[in-house]
Amino acid sequence: MIKLKSLPKTPESALQKLGWNWMLGTDTTPYLVKDVVVVNEDIATQYYEAAATLYDMFVEAGQYAIDNQLFDEMGISPNLVELVKLSWEEDRNVHLYGRFDLAGGFDGQPVKLIEFNADTATCLPESAVVQWAHLRTNNEDDSHQFNTLYETLVKQFQYIKLVNSDLTASILFSTMRGFPEDDTNVNILSEAAKEAGFDVDFAYIEEVEFSKEGVFKQDSSGSGNFVRYDFWFKLVPWEYIGGDEPELTVLLTEIAKNRLAVILNPAYTLLFQSKYILKILWDLFPYHPLLLQTERYVIPHKKSVSKVLFGREGANVSIIERGGEVLEKVDGDYDGQKRIYQEYVEFPKDEEGFSYQAGVFYAGEPCALGFRRGGKILDNTAQFVGHIVE
Repeated sequence: MIKLKSLPKTPESALQKLGWNWMLGTDTTPYLVKDVVVVNEDIATQYYEAAATLYDMFVEAGQYAIDNQLFDEMGISPNLVELVKLSWEEDRNVHLYGRFDLAGGFDGQPVKLIEFNADTATCLPESAVVQWAHLRTNNEDDSHQFNTLYETLVKQFQYIKLVNSDLTASILFSTMRGFPEDDTNVNILSEAAKEAGFDVDFAYIEEVEFSKEGVFKQDSSGSGNFVRYDFWFKLVPWEYIGGDEPELTVLLTEIAKNRLAVILNPAYTLLFQSKYILKILWDLFPYHPLLLQTERYVIPHKKSVSKVLFGREGANVSIIERGGEVLEKVDGDYDGQKRIYQEYVEFPKDEEGFSYQAGVFYAGEPCALGFRRGGKILDNTAQFVGHIVE
């Protein structure tokens, strides 16, 4: 059973000053809640160790996928394969950050991998800032939290700068226009990069100029000149680029091949993002205590969860009974994709019956814990709930 602690003061005024109004709730579901999940040191350590172990397993599974040319099975567009391989083979293409979604951890239940958001993980401001501010606002000790996300991101950017010392420490951040949540996530990353010694700038992806000479943004002075950046971070999914922007995919491959820019997150994070890797992990590490059985077909003797390979926020997820009956589903825009079927596991619940999925950020090491609260399938209506270690 999830134990909650009510901290009555929410950090709303501070968030409004930062322009993070999207966190303050829509319709009848407030996004910020007064509760925090109470975890003990043992539970926090379990999550940390699980994420560290899982990342090593994902690296092994990624190498297996490349060695066995499993790109088609993984749903990776053929025009991205060369870039995936290039980024994998070049050690200076560092994976900046990702987020593991996990079940279990409470009441003696083992931690289980649900999936890895390796390419464009969000919940950065909630995890790094909001849950920390929630403790501070209520006069709680903010060190009583598994949360060094911002500091660890700074270190990751410092490391990226170090291993790419032949390049200028200038980075352009990009999102797709019309998604303020993405802009806020990028603001966190931009501040961390700045603290790590990068010159930082921002442009929506349609404002960025790409050529065989690199990544450019028009100078804001109105001179008509363009500024080139040696690093480009995009909160734009790689599968969107490969599927919708084939010409850009060709240019980015040339840019990476000639080291005209380092792209974050690297294209190889597609290997981790594709949910087909859950099947590869099960094949490589059958019955590993952190894994759930995952197959390309409905598991006949177990309740299972049907997932599309590149779905997001619970879209097009179904829970299927042993006989094949669909018990619950969430619609979405990804229904034409290939699917995998993962053994069903119950999420920990609170006394009101809400489910909790743990999210553990990984940025070279596990560095932050947060929770999403909702129903059996956690979709884009799920609430973020912080935590306190007691």
